[in-house]
Amino acid sequence: MTTEVQAALVQLEVDGQTVAVPEGSTLLEAIRALGKDVPTLCYHPVLEPIGVCRICVVEVEGSRTLVPACIRKVEPGMRVRTDTPRVRLSRRMVAELLQSSVDTSLAPDVQRYAEEYGARPERWARFRPEGPPRPRAPKVDNELYVRDLDRCILCYRCVRVCGEEVQNSFAIAVAGRGLEARIDPGFDLPLPESACVFCGNCVAVCPTEALVPKTQFEMRRAGTWDETRQRVVTTVCPYCGVGCNLELHVQDDRIVKVTAPPDDPITRGFLCIKGRFGWTYVHAGVDPKPEMKTP
Repeated sequence: MTTEVQAALVQLEVDGQTVAVPEGSTLLEAIRALGKDVPTLCYHPVLEPIGVCRICVVEVEGSRTLVPACIRKVEPGMRVRTDTPRVRLSRRMVAELLQSSVDTSLAPDVQRYAEEYGARPERWARFRPEGPPRPRAPKVDNELYVRDLDRCILCYRCVRVCGEEVQNSFAIAVAGRGLEARIDPGFDLPLPESACVFCGNCVAVCPTEALVPKTQFEMRRAGTWDETRQRVVTTVCPYCGVGCNLELHVQDDRIVKVTAPPDDPITRGFLCIKGRFGWTYVHAGVDPKPEMKTP
């Protein structure tokens, strides 16, 4: 007979409301326990929080600086404010700096936060007298997914997924410093020459389409990618006995992308190369490919 030991509860105050959460919880978990929320970008529910984007900051009474809610642990008697003018100013600045440094047009969360906090990224242009950096061409060096570094906000989700938290491939890391910082497989190698196993789990957690399935990339370029015309069909991967649950994204009666349910207790939203990319045989011999259609 086993006895389950429950963690002690910690009571704190969030925006005037009292909440009690298990000891060791983060402020983000306490805030969400009240049915409230704060914006997040680098945070992913499956990964260890690292607090690099700083858009989830909140104000804690007695703390000199704003604190990132995703990594700060709760303490008894804390008094937290999630929507003060100081907090909103900080979040607005984070959104502005991201939008002034990379293309966030395909990053719905960044777009939403920028609008909510009134971001004006153009006001940072005067700090770059040489003008915006020269656009870099997307890296298309394999048949499965594309890297568009001009859309990368350096949230490190992909690096953590590729490393010990999920895949243990360690194929990518952060190279360079400052504005030259970028996600790279090492020495700017093409992915087929790196340790990448093409599971695509980095693609699954990318919030900006800096990493995107090649089919989706090509359909966007052709102007045919339309999520309003897509439906999701759930099924089970046929390749092995594990039986991972799959979500087939179908547009015009063709599979255009495969994902896994993030709340699946087995996969947690992650797949292998066969599950994520091994679906093209379904349409073998059927033309034209959806990405080659014109609107």
